[in-house]
Amino acid sequence: MERLWSPWRLAYVTGGKPEAGCVFCNAPRLPEPESLVLFSGTTCYVVLNRYPYNNGHLMVVPFRHAATLSALTPEELSEMARLTQRSEAAVTEAYQPHGINVGINIGKPAGAGVLDHVHAHLVPRWNGDTNFMTVVGNVRVLPEDLGETVKRLRPIFERLAV
Repeated sequence: MERLWSPWRLAYVTGGKPEAGCVFCNAPRLPEPESLVLFSGTTCYVVLNRYPYNNGHLMVVPFRHAATLSALTPEELSEMARLTQRSEAAVTEAYQPHGINVGINIGKPAGAGVLDHVHAHLVPRWNGDTNFMTVVGNVRVLPEDLGETVKRLRPIFERLAV
């Protein structure tokens, strides 16, 4: 029998001690290698999801703590859209997915895990990527460590910024 080890998920699946404050307000201030920030703009940044659905699952987040799109300034909203576009290009170059889910969940009933800090998810998808482990075992199989994902995507974001 093969075993899949992903010890970094234990805190998530057991509801471990939550981080003090807002995870998205804290993320840009974390030191390397804890920081999963791929790119920082003027009003928004791009960060890997610490508990991804697939490799390359990232988020576009305003620096300012705001709960909804309507609470964002025109500059924040515009940069969020431009960084979502750049993220699509970077993920496509790095992983060649067959598709990408892009979504913004506002409010708990809509699936928001962080209720008061709006953010956009980009999840790369491949034909047949929903497998029995997720459906039956409530487990995700990710073939690449988050540190490797950072190394793969950060240089692409830097190049695309020019």
